[in-house]
Amino acid sequence: MYKKQLLDCHIRIKPYIHRTPVLTSRLLNDLSGAELYFKCENFQKMGAYKMRGATNAILLLSDKERANGVVTHSSGNFAQALSLAAQSLNVKAYIVMPSNAPEVKKVAVSQYGGNIIECAPTIESRSSAANKIASEKGATFIHPSNDMNVIIGQGTAAMELLEDFPGLDYIFAPIGGGGLIAGTALAADYFGDICKVVGGEPYEADDAYRSFHSGEIESNRTTNTIADGLKTVLGDKTFPIIKKYVHDIIRVTEDEIVIAMRLIWERLKIIVEPSSAVALAALIREKDNYHGQRIGIIISGGNVDLNNLPF
Repeated sequence: MYKKQLLDCHIRIKPYIHRTPVLTSRLLNDLSGAELYFKCENFQKMGAYKMRGATNAILLLSDKERANGVVTHSSGNFAQALSLAAQSLNVKAYIVMPSNAPEVKKVAVSQYGGNIIECAPTIESRSSAANKIASEKGATFIHPSNDMNVIIGQGTAAMELLEDFPGLDYIFAPIGGGGLIAGTALAADYFGDICKVVGGEPYEADDAYRSFHSGEIESNRTTNTIADGLKTVLGDKTFPIIKKYVHDIIRVTEDEIVIAMRLIWERLKIIVEPSSAVALAALIREKDNYHGQRIGIIISGGNVDLNNLPF
């Protein structure tokens, strides 16, 4: 079922997304002791992989649903992704954003045509505001990660990577709400011969690691991480997939994230956000366990505030 959904999704969203490049670096290979292939979703439309899932979710709506618009709550990349996907498909997008969301992200959402509704910076306020819009406007709520149409869309990045490099042993991806790694794990299971998926997560927001080992969805004890895209928690759609299909989750420190981010900027000559660096940081942390392997790394996005860099 998932294999057909992934294939159909990729065909469906192709006209609206970029097929992003895969970069390599001899120096990063030497540093990690592995053969690395970076899938650069920082070059995706709106600067992150989330364009894939947002586009797929809107395309699967009925004409009536599209006419009433879509709504989500997000302070970051999904807010921009849903706004741009909706604009591309002539659909109205209502974006609930916390009042403390970075101004640069609010500007980007507005530029992509999203209608911003500000709320208090709590999960409860975000959900309440989104529910109110859905009720008043008839808009369809699309969750940033815990939605199967979104998850399948995100999995197409790994599909493309495995089409280009079918012999990968592992794919590393960051974990926030779990949409990317869940989609990646499904793609690896159906399109990778022996490919296993490993997640990277900050110690400061390690709900997925603890959930993976306890067998139950855990909440975050802290979200004091530079990887702002990974502060969200798993849901009832993402977690079962992660439990079944993900091989391992590795936690990393804030210093390790910054070091990995700088390595990517310096060696690949590309702009990536801190959340993107978590996957490489995880590999470097446990590189002895992956020596000599062929490893794909999902660079999740490049929407970074250039006025607030960690180095």
